[in-house]
Amino acid sequence: MKFKYSNAILLFIIILGCSSPPPKEVTSKKKPVGIVIHGGAGTILRENMTTEIEDAYRKALANAIKIGYDILKNGGSGQEAVEKTINAMEDSALFNAGKGAVLTAKETIELDASFMDGATLDAGAISGVKTIKNPISAAIKVMSNSPHVMLSGEGADQFASEQGLEIVDQKYFFTDRRINSLKRVKEAEQNDKIISSLDEAFLRNNRFGTVGCVVLDSEGNLAAGTSTGGMTNKKWNRIGDAPIIGAGTYANNNTCAISATGWGEFFIRSVVAHDISALMEYKGLSIQEASRIVIHEKVATLGGDGGIVGIDNQGNVAMEMNTPGMYRAHIDNDGNLMVKIYKDE
Repeated sequence: MKFKYSNAILLFIIILGCSSPPPKEVTSKKKPVGIVIHGGAGTILRENMTTEIEDAYRKALANAIKIGYDILKNGGSGQEAVEKTINAMEDSALFNAGKGAVLTAKETIELDASFMDGATLDAGAISGVKTIKNPISAAIKVMSNSPHVMLSGEGADQFASEQGLEIVDQKYFFTDRRINSLKRVKEAEQNDKIISSLDEAFLRNNRFGTVGCVVLDSEGNLAAGTSTGGMTNKKWNRIGDAPIIGAGTYANNNTCAISATGWGEFFIRSVVAHDISALMEYKGLSIQEASRIVIHEKVATLGGDGGIVGIDNQGNVAMEMNTPGMYRAHIDNDGNLMVKIYKDE
């Protein structure tokens, strides 16, 4: 009897075990990713654009941002996505960075760039370089392979060469478009003529053209990068906001990643990129509201113009400007692509 009772219990346990549902697989939900880029802000008007030029800009922006988005969707880091996306814009003659950089008053090239990692707050920057094909890559090397945050001039060029980055002759950067731009600016300066509204728009547009990229990667990390050729006809080794951490570039996982473009002197004085982050961190503002206040109330009040692109740690984006246009694009977590040029789009 005892034996039969024990067998019954054993049979019950076996049946119960067989009928129990299999253990659930542990799956980790991937965090959302996002990427936003800009190709410069300024007096960008429909009436000054041909269909061919507009199409070329839209295609270049789309191609560049897709590079970064593919990296992010395949689990790549924000740093890699920012670098490769900006490399694509630096290699295009359409933008004022790398290949398409504007000329200085001495008819030379002086390039600036910066990068910031939102997870560690590490940053790197270069300014006034003349032979580095892709300045954003040099800025990242400064961050990762040196004890410094910023290098400039010949020293930065030398560092990039020692790091194995591609070095080119200055002639690589020269384009007919930028040579003609410098001629027009110098003619206006030398002749002290009354500038027509069209010429004024042209001159103002040639102050801008910086490229930038901000991302949120699948690990939840933010990153930002900016690259530029600076101002047409700039003198005395002038440096704008693009290589200045906190002015033209900033990233912090607690808040957002920002890349700026515009009249650099005002963006430096306003510490634009960090100010947006600070408003979010200390006042609890959204990235859209913080960006609006900084661009339209702070920078504009001082007399500066330009714009920013930004993304927060939840994937919300901002593309704010106080100019008639800004070349910009965004891809969200679902792969939806948006490319815009004019302010009213």
